Amino acid sequence: MGRTTRRPRRRCPTCTPEPKLTEAHWQRRVTDFATLRGWLVYYPLISRGSAPGWPDLTLTRAGRLIFAELKIDTGRLTRDQQAWLDKLAACPGVIAHVWRPADCPTSWLP
Repeated sequence: MGRTTRRPRRRCPTCTPEPKLTEAHWQRRVTDFATLRGWLVYYPLISRGSAPGWPDLTLTRAGRLIFAELKIDTGRLTRDQQAWLDKLAACPGVIAHVWRPADCPTSWLP
């Protein structure tokens, strides 16, 4: 009797676990999504010389201003990052958040 080989099962792309996500990949996903939704996005290419802890992204659209610190699921904020987010969030009309891959982008960028 001949040996039969099984064809690998096709997996649903939604159910397939993601490879390890880096902060650089996460930032790219967020900036691409925001741009597609009509947000103007700024991020420094090189943070050397900038104030320590300044948020990764600045976004604006239709009179809204968002500062976002991007972290992968295991990433932790530094004291400087937390201080900037607290001070920026205290400004009227400004939104300051930490965004992680587990968060849903449609909730923060409608």
